[in-house]
Amino acid sequence: MITILELLVAILGLVGGSVLGYLARQTIARQQVGTIEAKLEKLTTQARQGAKETVLKAKEQANNLLEEVKKEEKERRTQLRGVEQKLERKEQFLDHKTAELENQVKTLQVKSEKIRGLEAEILKVRDEELKKLEDVSHLSQDEAKKEILSLVEKDHQEEILERLKKLEKNGLEDLERRAKDIIILAIQRYAASQAAEVSSTTVSLPSDELKGRVIGKEGRNIKTLEKLTGVEIIVDETPGIVVISGFDPIRRQIAKLSLEKLIQDGRIQPAKIEEAVELARSEIGKKIQEAGEAACYDTGVVGLDPKLVRILGRLCFRTSYGQNVLLHSLEVAHLSAAIAAEVGANVELAKKSGLLHDIGKAVDHQIEGSHIEIGKMILDKYNVAPEVIKAMQAHHGDYPHEIVESIIVQAADAISSARPGARKDTLEAYLKRLRELEDLAVSFPGIEKAYAIQAGREVRVFVRPEELDDLSTRRLAKQIADRIQEELNYPGEIKVTAIREMRVIEYAR
Repeated sequence: MITILELLVAILGLVGGSVLGYLARQTIARQQVGTIEAKLEKLTTQARQGAKETVLKAKEQANNLLEEVKKEEKERRTQLRGVEQKLERKEQFLDHKTAELENQVKTLQVKSEKIRGLEAEILKVRDEELKKLEDVSHLSQDEAKKEILSLVEKDHQEEILERLKKLEKNGLEDLERRAKDIIILAIQRYAASQAAEVSSTTVSLPSDELKGRVIGKEGRNIKTLEKLTGVEIIVDETPGIVVISGFDPIRRQIAKLSLEKLIQDGRIQPAKIEEAVELARSEIGKKIQEAGEAACYDTGVVGLDPKLVRILGRLCFRTSYGQNVLLHSLEVAHLSAAIAAEVGANVELAKKSGLLHDIGKAVDHQIEGSHIEIGKMILDKYNVAPEVIKAMQAHHGDYPHEIVESIIVQAADAISSARPGARKDTLEAYLKRLRELEDLAVSFPGIEKAYAIQAGREVRVFVRPEELDDLSTRRLAKQIADRIQEELNYPGEIKVTAIREMRVIEYAR
């Protein structure tokens, strides 16, 4: 057992150790604090010295900068004084020049007033002299001018003719060469076939026995067909043929297709006729729509109203002098585009105008008026651009040429119509046109005879040399050409050639 004494000794030992430990720690702490304070004092002293040095350096740099700024300011002031002196000198110079100009303007105004006065006096004197000359010569100024020009023309007639010939020759050669190049290039770029499709008005029958079946009992079949299609069916003694007569090409085509279907089916009766006519109408409608869309696709014309495209397709069943109007319109569109590209005009406008220039012929048998007026109404109804209407309305010369594309469309229309084989004129119309051409030419005074040659493309006029001189002959050719253009209708152009031949005959006896 641990005794109380031993316990007391242990407790006293612990207390004594704790006191000694505490005293030891206090002593060590005091020594460490003294060391830190010494270090802090040293650092403070060093910092004060560094600050003094930094302040001295900053003061020195500030002084240096201040001196530099003062020096630069002094230099700038010197420069400014120099600039001010220059501006003062320039201002004095400008004031001097302004004063001189004002003096010159005043002098010119005075001289201008004097000149106006002199001009008025000169005009007054001239009028007086002209009046005196008119009184003396008994001629007015215009009459004297005409008299002088007439005398000059008589005295220098040969020289005037030579110069006119030279100018016309040079100018016409250049223009004709350029025009021929453009036309030839346009035709070569669109070499369409001239064998145009012609709408037929006859239906071939396998045998003449079918004529009775087409007519039907008491004519009921033929009457039903005529009533449904709006045409006249002519069954005569011509073997193997039934003729369809009607002014509407669409109706004729529907009747033709219906009759062909009935003949192929063999059962010809009113009910079958109605069915065949409805089927033919549907097929023709599809063909018309397809023809219009194909024409637009072929020419690249877009943006047209579908109803207008359908009207355009109707032209595939319309002919003019044997020429299919839709094929003619396609050719005019391509030719117009080619010519427009060569002369720098609007290609798209020319192409669209060429395609739609004969649109009125699709319904000209149903609406009164020329195909141009009908076409204008159709295009205006379907909101076609006004430029297209301006370009198409002048292709027959009924309207003035407001834009260059109208001239191009007219030229393309003439090319397409006048190409060999494009159209089929009747013999009577052809001979009538030639007679009118010759009669018009010989109606002028001083003409001995006139001949229409080259299928009416040229008229040659022989003048009496004792009645007309060279200058008058040239005038006569121009007058004949003008009258032909105004009074006659013709495709293409007509060349007028006036010939003056002087023959002198003498006899040696």
